[in-house]
Amino acid sequence: MNETLTLTEQLLKLESVTPNDGTCQKLIAQRLTACGFTCETMVSGPTSFSVTNLWAHRKTSGTAKTLVFAGHTDVVPTGPLSEWTTPPFTPSHRDGKLYGRGASDMKTSLAAFVVAIEEFLAATPSPQLNIALLLTSDEEGPGVDGTVIVCNALKARGEVLDYCIVGEPTSVHRTGDMIKNGRRGTMSGKLTVKGVQGHIAYPHMAKNPIHLVAPALAELVGIQWDCGNDFFPPTTWQISNIHGGTGASNVIPGTVVVDFNFRFSTESTPQSLQAGLIGVLKKHGLEYDLAWTIGGLPFLTTPGTLVDAVRDAITAETGLTAELSTTGGTSDGRFIAQICPQVIELGPPNASIHKINEYVNVADIEPLKNIYRRTLEILHHQASA
Repeated sequence: MNETLTLTEQLLKLESVTPNDGTCQKLIAQRLTACGFTCETMVSGPTSFSVTNLWAHRKTSGTAKTLVFAGHTDVVPTGPLSEWTTPPFTPSHRDGKLYGRGASDMKTSLAAFVVAIEEFLAATPSPQLNIALLLTSDEEGPGVDGTVIVCNALKARGEVLDYCIVGEPTSVHRTGDMIKNGRRGTMSGKLTVKGVQGHIAYPHMAKNPIHLVAPALAELVGIQWDCGNDFFPPTTWQISNIHGGTGASNVIPGTVVVDFNFRFSTESTPQSLQAGLIGVLKKHGLEYDLAWTIGGLPFLTTPGTLVDAVRDAITAETGLTAELSTTGGTSDGRFIAQICPQVIELGPPNASIHKINEYVNVADIEPLKNIYRRTLEILHHQASA
């Protein structure tokens, strides 16, 4: 068994259902400390929902560029244990796959980070590169006491980050076939449209808010918010929930509540999208309340130093030419991108994430570690040239 596989299995044994870290960060910090890292734990959140964050860094010099590996030690709940072929926190091998909760999302990436760093420093003890690791146990949860807390602390200290690789499972068929070089923004809204409650047999004495909002919703569904660009698909608007009525079949409701979400590209801003939607509501003469929640801004890292280094490392290790993509949900990259100009995501295939019997192909583990290590080597050689 190789070091990356061994460490992956050790991490899989630790029950770290969000927001519990399960001592994963302690295990990682012990290995990084042996490599000369300074490790700092930042605990955040209420006692009943305490989040553990790790900031580990190894500085060669104040002028060297800094590469950060980022990820999360928490995993989603297992679901019904009876549906797992083997216990979710007992690493198990079947047909070339390693099973366990977090195998793909994202304990394999964490192990690959650590072993890649160890191998790189063993061969290059004084690199022309500062290396750091940012881990949280709050990525699968609300995300308010995790990576964003560390990023705010680093910003307040004046820490300069240059490159970041987030270990999210981005690949499709084989490790390295897809890199996320950005993510769409997410903004949700809760719209409460007001009417007048009344008896359904006397509609002239009431005002049905569901009827009132329906034409506006139809117009909103048909709007093209932007055309996207070379890296992002067009912005989308989707309704997630509609709640209206008292439960009785003979009562016109007094209000209807519509939950919706924008997933938006860098061609739009929260302000432009809010203004467009409010314009439609006013056009239809609605009386309403509207609350907004911005879950994250879009970020994009165009081809350049980091993207090129990672793609070169992937090709050297696997022969693949990585596809650049910004599709999918959000990640903690949205927080890191606020303090780091170049952020990408790269991890193993994501076909089984959050599912019963989550797994990673054993054949994908070692190449991932090698890609991370080669990226370190490439950035070091560029700085040394």
